[in-house]
Amino acid sequence: MASIKDVAQKAGVGVGTVSRVINGSGYVAADTRKKIEQAISDLEYTPNELARNLFRNRTGIIGVLIPDLDHPFFSAFTRETEVALYKRGYKAMICNTVGSSNRERDYLNMLDRNMVDGIITGAHTLHWKEYVNRKRTIVALDQDFGPEIPMVGSDHAYGGKLAAEIMLKNNCKRVVHITGIAPNVAANDRHIIFEETLKKHGVEVLDLTMEWNLFDHQSYWDAAAEALEKYPDADGIFAADQPALCYMHLALKAGKRVPEDLKVITYDGMDVSRICYPEVTAICQNVKFLAETCAKSVINLIEDKEPVPHRQILSVELRQGQSTYPVEINDEL
Repeated sequence: MASIKDVAQKAGVGVGTVSRVINGSGYVAADTRKKIEQAISDLEYTPNELARNLFRNRTGIIGVLIPDLDHPFFSAFTRETEVALYKRGYKAMICNTVGSSNRERDYLNMLDRNMVDGIITGAHTLHWKEYVNRKRTIVALDQDFGPEIPMVGSDHAYGGKLAAEIMLKNNCKRVVHITGIAPNVAANDRHIIFEETLKKHGVEVLDLTMEWNLFDHQSYWDAAAEALEKYPDADGIFAADQPALCYMHLALKAGKRVPEDLKVITYDGMDVSRICYPEVTAICQNVKFLAETCAKSVINLIEDKEPVPHRQILSVELRQGQSTYPVEINDEL
């Protein structure tokens, strides 16, 4: 296996000159660079990644913290984030916190010890101060830790308003609203706006609140069953993909017709919401764009390439399905 000394000898230059070409640091004349690159190719030289990272004072690794990899939204976000980081020359280290603040804290400590270059966090089990104290290279998904830490999120307020407008135009009168209010999370806006808008127009909102840090499938089934039992005459349901789909499944088994008796709107719009029948109407987050924006932002912080805005809010879209009647959307509400 060729070494950097072998490359230098073949190109007729010093080791330091080869190092500058490999690490992209300092000036090297075009003809000299060409000789070095040819020598690297001829010798099939592979630079020592550890040595390069030590030289750059970086690891080339970014931690991605999510609550549960089994959750469709976070699974898709993790996949897209890993791809986006790799395209920009970084590797992803995935932390599946599953409600454990110790795991989340361990990964933040890795940032303190320079074991990772930055953190993208979608987890929310730790107190916000633990993030603010490590503010330099952290980007938060859907969490506002204050002006020191950039946040990337969807326009949840508009998403909640859009769902409410569809319910109103479908003449719903009693709407089940399954929520899981997590602390400090911007996604809570959709719940607030949805409920405020419906109540303003005289619609009864039937709330059922789940524990915010439960992501297992059985919890969704249990919440759906409880809501159906408590509110058997509801004519609408709005929730994240999984609890809404569980509710629709149980309602259909109980003899309800969708959309004749029950209107269903899900939030997130992951693939799971498209494989059921009837296909549901969904407010869709652009997971690919969220992931790419998070990846670009954290790398800009690490490499100090360009300023990163405190809040980057990305649009959501309506995907009309068969679980509500099509309506014309406007901004009058």
